[in-house]
Amino acid sequence: MSSLVTIDFVFYLIGAIVMLIAAFNLRDRSNPKRFTTAIFWFLFACPFLFGDVMLLVFGKNLTYQVTGVIVLLLSLIAGFNFLGAGKSEHALAQNGGDEIQTQTEFRRAEKLEKITARIGNKIFLPALVIPFVTILFSLLLKDLKLGDSFVLDQKNISLTALCVACVCAVFYASVLTRESPLGAVREARRLVDAIGWALILPQMLAMLGGVFVAAKTGQSIQDLVGQFIQADSRLILIITYCCGMAGLTMLMGNAFAAFPIMTAGIALPFLINQHHANPAALVAIGMLSGYCGTLMTPMAANFNIVPAALLELKDKYLVIKTQIPTAIAVLLCNILLIHFFVF
Repeated sequence: MSSLVTIDFVFYLIGAIVMLIAAFNLRDRSNPKRFTTAIFWFLFACPFLFGDVMLLVFGKNLTYQVTGVIVLLLSLIAGFNFLGAGKSEHALAQNGGDEIQTQTEFRRAEKLEKITARIGNKIFLPALVIPFVTILFSLLLKDLKLGDSFVLDQKNISLTALCVACVCAVFYASVLTRESPLGAVREARRLVDAIGWALILPQMLAMLGGVFVAAKTGQSIQDLVGQFIQADSRLILIITYCCGMAGLTMLMGNAFAAFPIMTAGIALPFLINQHHANPAALVAIGMLSGYCGTLMTPMAANFNIVPAALLELKDKYLVIKTQIPTAIAVLLCNILLIHFFVF
């Protein structure tokens, strides 16, 4: 069935925005690393914009190889610290050891202050448009048609609804602030420069989770547990499952990626099949144990590194250090909950 807003449209839109960010970086002469920064975001945008074309021209195997090379190049650029940010778009500049605002940033801040004073608390309305429109289209308008075509991609309703909501929010913000939509891209570029390579880390980790699942890591973990832990040691199995969920999440940065591995390796064969644990309660608390690992790792960049970058904290690991005691306490509670209430 045809649809007006397809998943391909979402990918093209993401690619176009990232390509504009690359162009803005290339034109910014105040960025000492503008060429490598522009190349980084250009490479990141290529699979979104040209993935379908590469599949048609090169076929699957060569396209996958090209994408793998792009991933390696992105890792090298980030690993050798070749990403930078321009002073004209950045908040502060150095002058004789003192931090002062640049003229461009001062004018931008002055203009923003005037807009904020004019619209007041309405400034939060565009942010509220996103969840409202997403829920509206996902639940009530998912079967909406224009002619013979659905408005949303029927195989990816939630994602395409979110895309429509974001576009609506941008245009509403433009009307509210009397700015062009291109201004939103410029602000996106400023945030992207502040966050840096950590912005794409969740996507990288999602791919890593797919690799672990394809490699049947869960079966390997089941074999190891069977060799070193007695199957009738319920408490030891619970501790291994919860700590394993937290530890693997710390390595992968994603509890959703760790969940199928640890559940297939420990929860299903030992705790559910042999000890007859309540499956729903067990895996729910197991996932929460994975989130404990999320609080303690820089690999969960969108939770721990990005906020530190946006807040310009001197210690980029301060968020993690603050969360560790809570994470450990919750992990211990999870172990006790499973031991006393799940069986």
